[in-house]
Parts: sequence; structure tokens; C-alpha cells
Amino acid sequence: MFDPSTLRLCLVTDRDLSQGRSLVDVVSAAVQGGVTMVQLREKTAPTRVFLEEARALKAILTPLGVPLIINDRADIALAVGADGVHVGQTDMPVAILRGLLGPEAIIGLSITNHQQISSPDAALPDYLGLGPLYLQQTKPNAATPLGVEGFRTLRAATTKPVVAIGGLKADNSAPVLAAGADGLAVVSGIVSAQDVKGAAEAFGRLFAA
Repeated sequence: MFDPSTLRLCLVTDRDLSQGRSLVDVVSAAVQGGVTMVQLREKTAPTRVFLEEARALKAILTPLGVPLIINDRADIALAVGADGVHVGQTDMPVAILRGLLGPEAIIGLSITNHQQISSPDAALPDYLGLGPLYLQQTKPNAATPLGVEGFRTLRAATTKPVVAIGGLKADNSAPVLAAGADGLAVVSGIVSAQDVKGAAEAFGRLFAA
């Protein structure tokens, strides 16, 4: 059964921002620092490379009880027995994903505006990813940033658990939590840090506060 507490600190991978370090090393350090979920995102990797990465992460995360979510690719998730899939508005519909992955799979859906959060599809996933919060460079052609107040308004439109994403750093995320985020999905704020474990710990302290 899906446990919303696993959304608290989600690491979203990005090989181009990892300072030449291996995916396994970055993820391992991040989990040691308190990451509670990992989303493997590969926009350009060949399928076999993506598959090998997913297998490697599944092997290190499963013994730790940390869910592995695959971005977009239901086939990769099924092949490695990942815990779920996160999709965007132009990816496979949530209802079809649920049929493929089964009732226990964790499914997340990205939301960027009021029209999307009001759609029938937004009622079907386990959680919603709301953003981008701030200006960011990790996703080409990203939507206009919501800002904290825009996030707060969207958050009020759903009873689903929500994670905030987009330009999040340890020094700008406290207001997002105060605005109703159940969790933070972080890319460069962790994967680009010189001290990956320390960066994750800095985000974790926001929840303690």
C-alpha cells in the first residue's frame, strides 16, 4: 500500500548534472543523507542503458526500503520490478498505466496549471507533482514557474498528496512546505552538490524544523 511519507524527499536523477559521478554513487550518498524516494529520469539514454541503470538502482534501494520510481517508461518499470512510474501530461494516461502496473504500483502525475489539476486524470494517481516552483535549468521547455502562492492555490485544489518540484534548494524550500507540500522533489539541489549526502541532510532538516 502506498505510504505518502515516502514522498518527503524525492531525488530526481540527472546524469548531466552529476559532476561526472556514477548514478549509483550519487543515489547511494543521497539515500544516506535521508532521501526517501528515487525517481530515475533519463530523457536521452538508450533503452538498454536506462534498463541497466534501473536494475542497478533497484538492487541498492530495495534492501533499504526506498521506492524506485521510473520517469515515463512503464516498460522499464515492469522489466526491473520498480515500485512505480511518474508521468507527465503528454505521456501514457494514468488509467492505462494502472492497468499495466497493477493496484500496488505508485503512480505520480505532473501538474503545472489549474486546467490539469481539474481534469479527471488528476484524480487517478497516488500523488501529484506540482511545479515548477522556481526558475530551473534541468527541464527544457518547462512551464512558467508557479511561485509559492501559485503552488498554494493549486495545492488547495486537490486532496491528493503533492510533491513540489522545480528549482528547489535547501534555502528556498521552507515556504513551499508551509504552503502545503507533502514532499520535495529535488534535482540539481542534490545531484550537483559537491557533498551529496550533506545536501540531502540539509533538505531533511527543513522537515525537522
